[in-house]
Amino acid sequence: MTPSLSTVETRDAALFEYALRLGDDSLILSQRLGEWCGHAPVLEVDLSLANLGLDLIGQAILFLGIAGTVEGQGRDADRLAFHRDVLGFRNCLMVEQPNGDFAQTMARQFLFSTWQEMLFGHLEGSTDDFIASVAAKAVKEVRYHAELSAEWVIRLGDGTDESRRRMIDGLDWHWRFGCWYSSRYSR
Repeated sequence: MTPSLSTVETRDAALFEYALRLGDDSLILSQRLGEWCGHAPVLEVDLSLANLGLDLIGQAILFLGIAGTVEGQGRDADRLAFHRDVLGFRNCLMVEQPNGDFAQTMARQFLFSTWQEMLFGHLEGSTDDFIASVAAKAVKEVRYHAELSAEWVIRLGDGTDESRRRMIDGLDWHWRFGCWYSSRYSR
């Protein structure tokens, strides 16, 4: 049985929205991480955060590219990334939060990357071949992101009273914006 036109249109609309959200999450977080360039505590961390941001930009390009293709209106990843009104973005609230201090940034990165690793691990089994292939590549990247940020969560949490307090505050702040609270990704 061939799917009806409305079924195909509904599937394409859902795929557009889903890919747009995934792309926007990665795009916005990459921009937030880019704000640390030249401002991280040490050069090695500065470079690590820049590399995380570059991984996220790569993911954003792929997901926004999928969205543009299924939308069928001639918009590519760049047009979706840079030629939309701010209200047209569909990212989760966590990724757009200000960086705050380094502990707050690492808390956000830990929570988001851990969630993203689980999501992409699940999406590797997607029936959409392109989503599955992007997820298979991205899960390896975000696994590193989660490991790096987890090391900082532990390091700051086990450090001085001040660094522990800042890490707890960062986790408390970002927890309320968790993507896992949103049913939008369960479709």
